[in-house]
Parts: sequence; structure tokens; C-alpha cells
Amino acid sequence: MSDFSHKPVLTGDKVILRPFREGDAETMAAILDDPEVLRLTGSAGQPPFTLDRLREWYGTRGARTDRLDLGLVDRASGALVGELVLNEWDEPNRSCGFRVLIGPEGRDWGLGTEAIRLLLAYAFERLGLHRVHLGVYAFNPRAVRVYERVGFVCEGVERQALLHEGEWIDSIRMAILAPEWARHRGHSGIHTP
Repeated sequence: MSDFSHKPVLTGDKVILRPFREGDAETMAAILDDPEVLRLTGSAGQPPFTLDRLREWYGTRGARTDRLDLGLVDRASGALVGELVLNEWDEPNRSCGFRVLIGPEGRDWGLGTEAIRLLLAYAFERLGLHRVHLGVYAFNPRAVRVYERVGFVCEGVERQALLHEGEWIDSIRMAILAPEWARHRGHSGIHTP
């Protein structure tokens, strides 16, 4: 693996992961303004991104060689409903971070689970990564269940990492390794309710 310069289109039964396009900033602005997205990403109470800033941000994702940002499209509606990102690339150790956010139109349809499996398959089978890690706030058990279902393993807790509405929230650190992915390919056998 040399870098993240190739921006693939990954297609599943329910989703398409694709590079960001001109005009996506407007849709992402609405998604990033969703109260649930703001809460679950720890962004509530922070100044909102301006549309100009989002146009600049999403307009430059295709040129980045140190990260992979892909839009999450619901195949049934054709709508952009979120994003998945591989970032914090540690090239010598073949490791990177992962994050996902899904707006209201994409929730509760299984789109996130399929999208995460698609991106992890690409990360391990095409890019040759060894480790993909993430952080998720403890008040997001739905995300923790999805991450466990696709094979992420809890590695620890960053205690009281976020102050949210006067309450301290832990951040759960999770990761998945290439040998684990090779064994179950995103179907870990963990079926949490």
C-alpha cells in the first residue's frame, strides 16, 4: 500500500460508498446539523460548520492521499445519507482510524452495518491494512452493537472523555485486526440485541 490516493466505489446490496461529489456539501450540512449526529459525535454545543467551509472540506477529499472519505448512498432512494472515513493513517504499522456518521434518512435500515463491512473488506483485502481502530461514546450503544457485530473488539475505555450537557461520558476504544477479519469477514457471530 502506498497511500489512499485511489478513491473507490464500493457497492453492496443496500449501499454504495463513493467519493464525494460537487453538491454533496449541502446534503452533508443538513446531516451534520442533525441533533442526533451532533450528540453522538460529541459535537453538540460547538459552532456549526458554514456551508462555505463544508464545500471546501468535501471538495478536497478526493485529493487527499493520507485518508479515504466516502459518501454513503442508500441504493433504494439514491440519497446520500452519511459518510465513512479511514483516517489517522499510521503507514509503518499498517493501521488507521475509522469513523462513520449516518443522518436520519439512513438510520435503522441496516445500511451502516453493510457499509462498514464493505469498507473493512476494502481496508484489509485491497489496502493491506493490519489494524483499524475507532472511538465511540458510551451513550451510543447502538453503534457499539454494530461494531461488535462486524468484528470490532473493545480494547479499553477513555474515562470521562467528553463533557456533554453537564455529564462526563466515557469513550470506548475498539479495533479489528486483519487476522480477525480473515476469519469472519465482518460476521463475528456476536449477536447483541
